[in-house]
Amino acid sequence: MEDELTVDQLAERVGMTVRNVRAYAARGLLPPPRLAGRTGLYGPHHVARLTLVRQLLAQGYTLAAVQKAVESEPQTSSAGSLALHRALMAPWLPDATQETDLDELAARAGAEDASGVVEVVDALAAMGVVERIDGHRLRVLDAGLLDAGVRGVRLGLPAGALVAAQQQVVELVEQAAQVYVEMFRSTVWQQFVDAGTPPEGWPQIQSVVEGLEPVAAQALLASFRSAMAAAVAEEVDSQLGGLRPPG
Repeated sequence: MEDELTVDQLAERVGMTVRNVRAYAARGLLPPPRLAGRTGLYGPHHVARLTLVRQLLAQGYTLAAVQKAVESEPQTSSAGSLALHRALMAPWLPDATQETDLDELAARAGAEDASGVVEVVDALAAMGVVERIDGHRLRVLDAGLLDAGVRGVRLGLPAGALVAAQQQVVELVEQAAQVYVEMFRSTVWQQFVDAGTPPEGWPQIQSVVEGLEPVAAQALLASFRSAMAAAVAEEVDSQLGGLRPPG
């Protein structure tokens, strides 16, 4: 068939390494190729999907966020539909990605050398917070989350425990995000669909999407601060109650 590419040609077309193409395919970011014998052949929709993945990563999406974004699109989406999807998701993009290396990360975390952060980096990579460029350099995909982890390590909290705690928090935050998204879907979006998706209604949809994140973030932060203060106070009272006074 015309316009079909091997994995090497696909990687060259979208400006990626073959290793990254295979890694993204393994994460479900790329539909399976058409098999011709033992050779996988990729078409225009694969090019569109990988181009989108590359662009989102360059703009600051974590791999986990990219995966959620593309999972909502049919695997045979056209470049146009993926571009529309990206436009709707634009307000949710974090800051641009950064690069660092193991030595710099070790210094920030207060570790003696790079060997002290290798295990943590592997865990962070699995979470989509950082991505290895090579054996020593890293691409930071979520600078805010990485900074929070470094600050926690410098406070004396074990890095492994911080990563494990964050993995649990991510699950809870994803549930909270779904609550807000479902609220949007069942109200503003459903009304728009019921009205026949009139072209003049798109500005309102975009406005709501852009405003939903700060509203949800403010509400979540306020609720978290109250809950955190109450939990800490309860734990302190519990621990102090079990201590004997000096003397």
